[in-house]
Amino acid sequence: MLSFRGIRHACLRSSYHYTPVLKNPSSVVSTTFAHGQFLQNQDRSACRTIAGRQFSIFRSLLQESPSTESQNSSPEDIERVVRDAKQRFRDTLPRGYLNDEEYALYERLYGPPLRETEPEDVGIPTHADMGPGVPRPDDEGTLLRQLEGGDFEEVTYKIERQIEEADVSQDLKDEIPGANKQELAEKAPGYVDIVARTRREHQALQRLAQDFEAAQKITAQQEDEVVAVEEGGMDAEDSPYWPPEEDLEYNERKSGEARRFHKYTLDGRFHGSPVEISLPREEFVTPIRELLGRTHIKHVKEAAEEAFGGPGLPTSPSTPEGRKNGKMGGVGLPPDQRHMTEIEADAFLAGYMPPAYASVTPILREVRKRLGGGWIQSRLKQGGGLSVLDAGAGGAGLVAWEQIVNAEWDLLEETGEVKEPQPSGKKTVVVASDRLRHRLKNFLQDTTFLPRLPDYEHSGEMRGEHLDAGIKPQPRKSFDVIIASNLFLKEKQDHYRQAVLNNLWSLLNKDGGVLIVIEKAHPRGFEAVAHVRDTVLNQFLLPQAGEARITPEEFNPAYHRVLEQGHIIAPCSNHGPCPMYKEAGKSKGRKDYCHFSQRFVQPQFYAHMLGKQANNQGEVEFSYVAFRRGVPKNTSVTGREATEQAFQGYEGSEQDPDMQTLPRLVLPPLKRKGHVTLDVCTPEGKIERWTVPKSFSKLAYHDARKSRWGDLWALGAKTRVLRSVRAGNGPDDGGRRAAAADGKKPRKVEVTMDGGRLSANEKNALKDRRPKSKATKQRDLMKELFDAEAKVEAALDKELDEEAEAELEEEEKRGRR
Repeated sequence: MLSFRGIRHACLRSSYHYTPVLKNPSSVVSTTFAHGQFLQNQDRSACRTIAGRQFSIFRSLLQESPSTESQNSSPEDIERVVRDAKQRFRDTLPRGYLNDEEYALYERLYGPPLRETEPEDVGIPTHADMGPGVPRPDDEGTLLRQLEGGDFEEVTYKIERQIEEADVSQDLKDEIPGANKQELAEKAPGYVDIVARTRREHQALQRLAQDFEAAQKITAQQEDEVVAVEEGGMDAEDSPYWPPEEDLEYNERKSGEARRFHKYTLDGRFHGSPVEISLPREEFVTPIRELLGRTHIKHVKEAAEEAFGGPGLPTSPSTPEGRKNGKMGGVGLPPDQRHMTEIEADAFLAGYMPPAYASVTPILREVRKRLGGGWIQSRLKQGGGLSVLDAGAGGAGLVAWEQIVNAEWDLLEETGEVKEPQPSGKKTVVVASDRLRHRLKNFLQDTTFLPRLPDYEHSGEMRGEHLDAGIKPQPRKSFDVIIASNLFLKEKQDHYRQAVLNNLWSLLNKDGGVLIVIEKAHPRGFEAVAHVRDTVLNQFLLPQAGEARITPEEFNPAYHRVLEQGHIIAPCSNHGPCPMYKEAGKSKGRKDYCHFSQRFVQPQFYAHMLGKQANNQGEVEFSYVAFRRGVPKNTSVTGREATEQAFQGYEGSEQDPDMQTLPRLVLPPLKRKGHVTLDVCTPEGKIERWTVPKSFSKLAYHDARKSRWGDLWALGAKTRVLRSVRAGNGPDDGGRRAAAADGKKPRKVEVTMDGGRLSANEKNALKDRRPKSKATKQRDLMKELFDAEAKVEAALDKELDEEAEAELEEEEKRGRR
């Protein structure tokens, strides 16, 4: 493709005649330009000669027929055509431009083209004003002419298209005998005629130019019709064109994942896109990094390992993979711990906050999806916001909540429903240590810090004869959202957990308040969450089916309360007993328990706490349950009926399903060739294994292979069977069986000979006599080398210390003298 400089020097037969109009009407200058160049009279004849010769060569090239180019072509000619096509059209190719032999070579050299060539790919829209048939976008221009005194005068000129007889080449006159000036103007070469090198290229470019002109005409016609409708000349209902917003909406519906996944599959996802979340840098990572910059990272790591159970921080909110069956207790350094040293406060920021944020964020996102954004947007429109209590996450829950609220606020701003500044709401966090509170207030603005949870269960009415009480009762705190993170596992007795739950429930708003309970993902953490779930369903909320779940004899009179409306938001789709928690209490050997995971990008300071240097990918696992107080579950289908409908699937259903009545994946899907197996917790309260083969549904099979742990499933299955739950050996007996096992006498190993045969005891004893493997020998050798090196270093250190002491003694003796 010729550049503008090359096009300018091609010396076309046609020229533009400019008639300048000066500010001073008395002086009129008429000057001839040839594509921006001043041409003197003596140069015009030369230009005509060059133009004639140039067009003569071009005309000879255009006379080549396609059959001449394709027939009897040598391999060199085919390669030349292919390389010219690549040079001209880049990674695209016009339809039918190459024959089969040429296209085979093209695909072998450059691969298949990306798409069909468009006018924009060859610069036709850019140079559309250079052709004789396309008018220039404007007919005026401005020049500056320098006067004698050094000043400049503005010259306005008009562009008029004129074809002079002298500007037309003799070859064109000979080609069209008897043609007038207008006909010659129509035959004058344009942009396509200049850049095309062969007849084949000329035909392909000419088709692209015609397509571009047709598109321009359609666009201009639509613009005229729009103007006519706006001016009242045509009724909007009778408008013959399709409104552009319809196309935009259609493209948005059919773009991205919506074209590959079913709508209900996307609505039922537990994880977002991408699956791995990033911690907010400005609101979270950077402030913590600045606070930790005052202390050496080695000291913070040592303090974090001491506070959270050793290397890998097993007693932090995130449990390492190899320590999940080890010490299954609560967190080692909770935020409600009253006494913290300076280094412990830094260790809390570095080792506790990142996994706490990563565990709270997906739960808040799931609650928002299941309840809809209306319950947040309605409060934002009122200008007050929502009140949130972070009890146990140390402020990480408030940062995660701010991300949810900001997303809802952005949606309201896009629709124009709000214009005033965003309300901050009421944010409260439980932090007992003053040192930790001084650190958190640097990035938790407009936040109230409480040293402990308010206890309204034992506070009385706070009026009358009580000390420092007024005549009116004191107002009680009430929160719309309570995030209770790692509060129940640390309590050893059930009645202590009952007291904490009663206290949290008394702080929750009675009209739609949301309570979220989160614990670490191991059997003891799941059992703590399951105990809270059973307590709320049995003693706090009215049953969904209208029948009581417990008898009056089983009801605890110490915590008697009036049952009220409410339901479980997530993850459960049933309000009956948990299928993984059939017997209350601790169970030894539990393998299956309800928990979920979330991947996140670890900050550098947190990676250093874990001993990682290169890999910044982290994962946190947790068990949780979310309740809503005062609002019943708005569905008429529950239990077995909901399970049957979900098993049939909603792929072709015209009515949208209630997402809170769909089964949820409680384990990662098992992907096999031709089918996918899903372990789901059904609305009926059972753990079932659903199989989705490829023959069941192409879309369902695709979505099942892409499903993830924690998603809701709405596209049904072909077969289902009950899955046995490995719940352990029942309630814990207090360690009596373990103590009895420890009291057994160790088995004695005796080596005896019996007729040349080895007894079983001898076989066990010979294990120590077996030769060591090569790897074991290498490990032993390396250990010996390291031990020897350590001894040599210790000896050198001892010698240096002795020499230093001797020098000090000599200096002291000299000083005495």
